[in-house]
Parts: sequence; structure tokens; C-alpha cells
Amino acid sequence: MARKILKRFLPDPEWIKNQRSLQMFGTWLHDPNIWHLTRHSVASGTFIGLFLAFVPLPSQMVLAAAMAVLFRANLAISIALVWITNPLTIAPIFFMAYKVGTVFVGGSPEQFDFEVSWAWVANELAYIWQPLLLGCFLCGMFFGLLGQTLVKGLWRWYVVKRWHERRLRRQQP
Repeated sequence: MARKILKRFLPDPEWIKNQRSLQMFGTWLHDPNIWHLTRHSVASGTFIGLFLAFVPLPSQMVLAAAMAVLFRANLAISIALVWITNPLTIAPIFFMAYKVGTVFVGGSPEQFDFEVSWAWVANELAYIWQPLLLGCFLCGMFFGLLGQTLVKGLWRWYVVKRWHERRLRRQQP
């Protein structure tokens, strides 16, 4: 059931392999392990996507794709989960990561007035970069491991449930 639902939303691997814009990746996209929907590949893709969603870089999708190919995780899942940090959610997510980082660095969060400009980033980043990066790493690890554990646990629960249903159907006359 879960596999059928995921397959409905994921693009066809053959369609992706035939895209001219992706030909630069060569045979890397032809590895069947990055397209299979197995418990391991989906759980690994979930970890990669959730971890990299907290990386404060503009190239999260490229990193997610590279790590998915490197660790043979599901490519589509890892790229899709990176989009948790989108233009609407990026500010609250990174502010939460900054607050988490200040707890571990030791100190109190500095009050600052946020404005959307490169000048603000250049001036304020010098003061907040350590707690921000530590908080991003810790939140990425926490949510990545939580997502991976949930996927593995729910997948296992579903498979066991299906085994029991099948056994009950066989026992009926």
C-alpha cells in the first residue's frame, strides 16, 4: 500500500534518465538502487532529505542528489524532503535552529531586527554563525534520525500487519 502511494507521486525513472538536462550525470542515474522503493532506500532518503533541509546553503537539492547516489538512497525522496525549507518556512526553521544552537553554545539568543537584505546578512551573520550552524547540524541530525526511524518502524509495522492478514485469510475455510 505505502509503495503504491509513493509510486503514484514519484516520477518515472526512465523519464528522468531521458531528460537532456540530466545527461551530464551519465550512468549515475541508471543505478536501480536509487529508484527502488525499499524500506532501506526510503529511510535513507528520508534521513538525507531531512538532514540537508537544515543546511543553510542554497544548493541543498544538489547535495541531496549527490548523497542519495553516494549512499544508494531513494533519490526522489531525498530531493523532495529538502523542500521542507522553502521560502515560506526557511525563516522560522533557521530561527529555531539558531535558538537550539544558543542553548548548546551557552548563552542567550541575541535580539536582532531581521530584514531581508544582503547587508543585514553580511553584518549579522558574523555574530550568529556559530549557534546557527551548530543548531542546524543538531536539528538536522535529530529530525533526520527521527524521520528515518519512523519510516523504518512504520514500514515494518505495515509489513507485519499484512503478514497477519494473509495468515488469517489462509486459515479461513
